[in-house]
Amino acid sequence: MSQTPSTAIAVIGIDIGKNSFHVVGHDTRGTIVLRQKWSRGQVEARLANMPPCLIGMEACVGAHHLSRRLASLG
Repeated sequence: MSQTPSTAIAVIGIDIGKNSFHVVGHDTRGTIVLRQKWSRGQVEARLANMPPCLIGMEACVGAHHLSRRLASLG
């Protein structure tokens, strides 16, 4: 399942792994509109091309670093 142009992602959940991240995006009604596995290098680049939304992820050292990088994107 991937994102379609007509759907706007309101919330993204990220499960952080060592080399790959599992990403799930929901629209405003809670329907899953994005479900993909991204490599560590793809996360920042792909989220930079999306409109601002709420991002939830686990609390760990890597998450704090990633959250600062994503917050700088908006």
